Amino acid sequence: MTVDPAVLTELGNLRNRVPELSGSVLATADGMVVAHDAHGIEPDSLAALAAAHLALARRFAHAVNHGELRESVVECDGGYITSYTAGPNALLTLVTSGNANLAMVHLEARRAVRRLVKILILEAPAPVRPEIPTQMGPSTPLARRTPMATLQSTFRGRQAG
Repeated sequence: MTVDPAVLTELGNLRNRVPELSGSVLATADGMVVAHDAHGIEPDSLAALAAAHLALARRFAHAVNHGELRESVVECDGGYITSYTAGPNALLTLVTSGNANLAMVHLEARRAVRRLVKILILEAPAPVRPEIPTQMGPSTPLARRTPMATLQSTFRGRQAG
């Protein structure tokens, strides 16, 4: 996959504007790396984990009727991992040190996301089948599970043989 040089330039500019930034990954919502500026961080692993985190965070947002997810912050002992939705099918994930000014990280990341979305829209191919939506809608609710205590004892007592 060829990466638009404008995307790489934007990620490089983000690193210049946020000196505490140790890595950034632009990925698809299903965890595939689009572009990265990650030195010492495995971009494929970060993209996959960020996509899983995005899916879970979207479920949280829908579970409490707060609308569409825009961003998520994970605070760790050593710093922050922030993820921002970049359109319906992409996300930008940043890894920063603990001394990062989180408000400045948000400000710069949100600006970068707006620019990246414009770039991604310009290079996105036309849908092959227009009747299939290209945007991700709200996630379907998780299946309800029956607690073990409410099952009949004949089901609880069975063992795999």
